[in-house]
Amino acid sequence: MAELDGVWNVKRLGGLLPPLIGVCKVIHGNTGETKLGPLPGASFDVVGRSLRYRAPFTGFVDELEPDGERYLGLATFRGRQFGRFAMERIGD
Repeated sequence: MAELDGVWNVKRLGGLLPPLIGVCKVIHGNTGETKLGPLPGASFDVVGRSLRYRAPFTGFVDELEPDGERYLGLATFRGRQFGRFAMERIGD
């Protein structure tokens, strides 16, 4: 989904997510990665507005909804929500 292409800053909004300082999502086409600073990240596949994580994080899915210039996300594990976050574009 081309509208998700780019680099996104991630901000915790609630739930069981830890503080997300330094976390970003890098998305290109139908793949992406959630990164913590310069460290290697968790890879995912983009399916519509869902980010479906690959092993070893299989079962984790971020569900996204547009909110103006940003996206609001629900962090889920095996279909159960455990946190909320926002993504704001910081680059291409």
